Amino acid sequence: MSKRALVTGGSGDIGSAICRQLAADGLHVIVHANANRARAEEVVSEIRAAGHSAEPVVFDVTDGDRTRAVIESLLESAPIQVVVNNAGIHDDAPLAGMSEAQWKRVIDVSLHGFFHVTQPLLLPMARTRWGRIVSISSVAGVLGNRGQANYAAAKSALHGATKSLAREMGSRGITANVIAPGAIAGHMTDAAFSAETIRQIVPAGRMGTPEEVAALAAFLCSDAAGYINGQVIGIDGGMS
Repeated sequence: MSKRALVTGGSGDIGSAICRQLAADGLHVIVHANANRARAEEVVSEIRAAGHSAEPVVFDVTDGDRTRAVIESLLESAPIQVVVNNAGIHDDAPLAGMSEAQWKRVIDVSLHGFFHVTQPLLLPMARTRWGRIVSISSVAGVLGNRGQANYAAAKSALHGATKSLAREMGSRGITANVIAPGAIAGHMTDAAFSAETIRQIVPAGRMGTPEEVAALAAFLCSDAAGYINGQVIGIDGGMS
């Protein structure tokens, strides 16, 4: 039976690319969305049309009770041995002008969402003696970024959580790693950066693609990456 993977934020640009790549690698992919069920179903349809296996799931990662209930129902049929924590939002403002709601909401999705999704999966995963936990951070979590103190705080917190989790679960055949993308082409970034800005800030002189991030995620989720654990891996064209 193929391994099962849960990808949160699986309906976005990077998330859907990761879903498609994991499915192509033979995993059954559970494509998560919060608001955009239609987009999750579209990704599932694309995966099935390519001859692979997927299903949609919809819940709000900030709602711990609901998230646990959905995950427990998913676990009834079989363990989930791969989880990609990709759900995240940004709500930018300089810290001096940032509201408490902006601060808390961004941290709630990226950081508390990571806990709500990952924690219920760990013991069932450990019983299989094999697992892969990949969390999607950002170059902002490594370098900081103006106007993104909340986002950088949430993402860099994933680095510490992941390094700790790697130590806790490593003896069970479970790895936990972070991918920190830089400027990646897609709905969220295309309007934010001019070509000139990209040339100035990215040594590679271009944006990355969601497929490049997905290739790294798929490798970290594979058997071949079993000795890579507790790492924060940048995919940013040399920015960091």
